[in-house]
Amino acid sequence: MTTPTNSERGILRPQEQARHRSLTRLAAGPGVGRFVEWYWSVEWALSEPYVAEVLPYPSVNVTFEEPGGAFVNGVYTKKFSRELTGHGRCFGVKFWAGGFGAFTGRDVGAFRDQVLPLAEVFDDAGRLADLVFSQSSDVRRRAVVEAFLSERLTERHAAEDPAYQQVLQVIGAMAEDRDLTRVDQVTERFGIPVRTLQRLFRRYVGVGPKWVLRRYRLHDGAELLARGEIRELAELSIQLGYFDQAHFSREFKDVVGSTPAEYAAACARSSTHPVVAYR
Repeated sequence: MTTPTNSERGILRPQEQARHRSLTRLAAGPGVGRFVEWYWSVEWALSEPYVAEVLPYPSVNVTFEEPGGAFVNGVYTKKFSRELTGHGRCFGVKFWAGGFGAFTGRDVGAFRDQVLPLAEVFDDAGRLADLVFSQSSDVRRRAVVEAFLSERLTERHAAEDPAYQQVLQVIGAMAEDRDLTRVDQVTERFGIPVRTLQRLFRRYVGVGPKWVLRRYRLHDGAELLARGEIRELAELSIQLGYFDQAHFSREFKDVVGSTPAEYAAACARSSTHPVVAYR
């Protein structure tokens, strides 16, 4: 099984969120692990509403919500906000970037910024949400979903998909190498023409390579700011591939809703990190 990461990447104001909801991640089994990165579970019991916000990964998620149902969540290109009220639970399947397209054979570009009933993709999934939440633990819920997905593995899945493997390699480098800030760096490293890369990303990932790079670098910036590890915003801007601090601050505010300095200060107030002056 692939061990899920403990990273808070993508979670906005992670220390604050942790006081309002639980988050559990579970590994994917070997059968579907080529397509599923991990399972996750969020639960809350609140006396007052709380708005949880994330910068989504370039991945498709399948979610089972109580109450609610079962849904396919395409790659979301904006900040995602969810008001948590009362008591609720959500169990999710995070596919590898490109994994949902490889598993279903669908062009996931059509799912971008969309939330669809799971039954529109798997026509026999109508009662799956009820079965998932009839289980007594996340481990059992995972077993139900794994069984459902495993039953849909075919001979097509048994054969290697070179295009999907190439997407996984490129996405992995984009996520982990902060020196990758431009698409031409990616095409040069992997020897892929830019139009081929764009076509692969639309088919498997649902968004373009430039967007994926910018999202991962915003993930990096938000994570470092939330940890209180950055004092020089100008230096961080250059490290993330922006022309200057003004460009970084503008894009960060457009996506996150606050400037990097405001975001860092908000995170510091909800953690043990001291508030520092950002320039």
